[in-house]
Amino acid sequence: MDHFQEKVIDRSFSKPVVVDFWAPWCGPCRVLGPVIEQLAEEQSEDWELVKINTEEDPQTAQQYQIRSIPNVKMFHKGEVVAEFAGALPRSAIEKWLTDHLPDDRKEAFHELASKFASVPSQGKLEDLISFVAANPTMVAARVLLAQQIVFEKSTEALQYVEEIRMGEEFYDQASDIRVLANFMMSKQEDRSPIGIELAKTQSLLLNKQLEEAAESLIQAVTLDKSYQGDLPRKLAISIFRLLGNQHPVTKNFRWKFDMALY
Repeated sequence: MDHFQEKVIDRSFSKPVVVDFWAPWCGPCRVLGPVIEQLAEEQSEDWELVKINTEEDPQTAQQYQIRSIPNVKMFHKGEVVAEFAGALPRSAIEKWLTDHLPDDRKEAFHELASKFASVPSQGKLEDLISFVAANPTMVAARVLLAQQIVFEKSTEALQYVEEIRMGEEFYDQASDIRVLANFMMSKQEDRSPIGIELAKTQSLLLNKQLEEAAESLIQAVTLDKSYQGDLPRKLAISIFRLLGNQHPVTKNFRWKFDMALY
């Protein structure tokens, strides 16, 4: 294409550009073409479509390593940010667009979430609460908030993840939040050694004493790892996954937990 720089690269700084690499002899291209063209017309305010015939412009196809067609790439701020190959059905293309089209909301959340990823966290909880209130349909934001409040506001944390079902994105994180929230809301009335240890764990988590809580959980696993349907094991795994592999508590205690299991 003579004007690829202008119509794709330069234009993508103002609006995302989706490029459909195709050829007239390609059967799947003829299936995909009308679908993506219709979507481009319907969503013209959000993105633009540019079609490149690889027979007429092999140089551009080679530059972007097009080895099979149809091949679709999304450009944003001069870079390829997403792509797919093959004649996907309309529903799959719509999901691809939803997942990958950049917008101010996604970029604001990415910046906010990066602050909570640091140890110790540099994020302000009130900023995250305000963001979720303004963007209640953003599942990633709800999950992040639930993770931050699961120990002290367990009921509220559960509400943020209650609609996430098996097979959906963030299901694993939602499952961990449910395990932890349900534990925090339970009454630990068993006065056996392991019951007392779990009550101690609950108190420590409520006060965000994570190292001490990890030690207490490991002790509970040592006492009876199968207690109440493997509750000590499930709690420990959920906490380590919640904190992430780089958190000091995970680094210092995960291996001790693994040893206690076996």
